[in-house]
Amino acid sequence: MQTYRLGKTGPEVSAIGLGCMGMSGMYGPSDRAEAIATIHAALDAGVNLLDTGDFYGMGHNEMLIGEALRGRKREDVVISVKTGALRDPQGGWSGYDCRPAALKNFVAYSLQRLGVDYIDIYRPARLDPNVPIEETVGAIGDMIKAGYIRHIGLSEVGADTIRRAAAVHPIADLQIEYSLISRGIEDAILPVCRELGISITAYGVLSRGLISGHWQKGQGSGKGDFRTFSPRFQEGNVDRNLALVEELRKVAEAKQVSIAQIAIAWVAAQGKDIVPLVGARRRDQLTEALGSRAVQLSPDDIAAIGRAVPKDAAAGARYPDAQLKHMDSEK
Repeated sequence: MQTYRLGKTGPEVSAIGLGCMGMSGMYGPSDRAEAIATIHAALDAGVNLLDTGDFYGMGHNEMLIGEALRGRKREDVVISVKTGALRDPQGGWSGYDCRPAALKNFVAYSLQRLGVDYIDIYRPARLDPNVPIEETVGAIGDMIKAGYIRHIGLSEVGADTIRRAAAVHPIADLQIEYSLISRGIEDAILPVCRELGISITAYGVLSRGLISGHWQKGQGSGKGDFRTFSPRFQEGNVDRNLALVEELRKVAEAKQVSIAQIAIAWVAAQGKDIVPLVGARRRDQLTEALGSRAVQLSPDDIAAIGRAVPKDAAAGARYPDAQLKHMDSEK
């Protein structure tokens, strides 16, 4: 597995990371044993970057990863944790808290659930509108000095916030949605990251399965599934988006690869400073995703993909309006 350094001073990570959120119910029920087997398979294949959030399943995801890592060498794994999102007992969302005291509290719980002495990359999940980013980054910097954190990352923030954060402490990476149908970062955010030497860890590379080639209309309608309220999966949008997938299918078939593989390969081809996070919940999904590493895209291939899925061709926003209002990256 090829590796890249995140940012100028970040850790060495595999060319593909494993996003573990879906293993804790965000896309409907998941199988605990299969999830752990998938994490093991990823590590055995050379994937060392595991991404989670302390609010995924209200701590379930961190405990799952902790269980999967028992008996493994701690130094062989790079654990990325998002924090700050608040949830209630029913699983609802209650805002964000990135005050220094809150972050130090959250870190204490994450270390316990993960069963580790330090977290490799720690990042606020969203910008807390009530706390200057300088205070949040400064607090994480203090925890680096104390040995609990190794590197600072950001998530879903805009160009101005990135600059302000980087002025306080080196930033390893920005985690943000980036895919064939979510290319908003290309206008301002990606150029600023490249100017400052900050890598991108790209989530949603298959748009929650929408452009995987496997998702069919009507799937993912269970309780707690993000796709039940995601605009791109709603009536009036989903058919237009699936039509894009069919155009992408023609390009994939010409290359004799799967749609998911060509979509992941496209993200990886946008630069060595971009690491796709694949949200595989099962070993077969992981195997398909890892197969994207063998897909070589020529300039003609890139052009064909661009014709199949033009920029801004997706129907519907990537999040509901209520969530977009809280996303600094969308302002």
